[in-house]
Amino acid sequence: MVRFENFMAVMALGVLVSGTAATGGEQMIEDFSGTPDARWEFISDQVMGGVSTGTVALEREGSQGFVHLTGDVSTKNNGGFIQARLQLSEALSFEAAGLELRVRGNGQTYFIHIRTGGTLLPWNFYQGRFEADEEWSTVRIPFASFKAEGRLLRKELSAVAVKSIAVVAYGRDHTADVSVARISVY
Repeated sequence: MVRFENFMAVMALGVLVSGTAATGGEQMIEDFSGTPDARWEFISDQVMGGVSTGTVALEREGSQGFVHLTGDVSTKNNGGFIQARLQLSEALSFEAAGLELRVRGNGQTYFIHIRTGGTLLPWNFYQGRFEADEEWSTVRIPFASFKAEGRLLRKELSAVAVKSIAVVAYGRDHTADVSVARISVY
């Protein structure tokens, strides 16, 4: 039998080891300090025969670093996406309500694709949308608004299950130009 005091001590130790405060407050995911180029990767629909092209660059303006995704999205050959993906090194807080991003772009709609331990197939993900105007702005995307794309996925996204977050230009023929300077949970 586990005593309540021992259980609480183990839970506190788990919070300290993971670095995630269980207070429901903000948890920084990416602020582009250190070596962000080692954390981000570019993926396009070319991995499955599509013809979309693009690049992901890690850039700086003054002291602010950011990821900059640009390219041409084409729906030819069953394609239609380019993305900059970040693998998470630690679990998100159980109490996280959603993502907060600092973004700018070319006035179009972009997406965040989240993968979890349950998104086994490449075309399985959870999708949330945001607008990226020409000036930097802060957007919030509640986890409850993310839609499961693919069969056999849970309808609701659990913050602690998140394994990767991708900034994505998706689903239509267009020129993509979006930057993200900060990603956190609220």
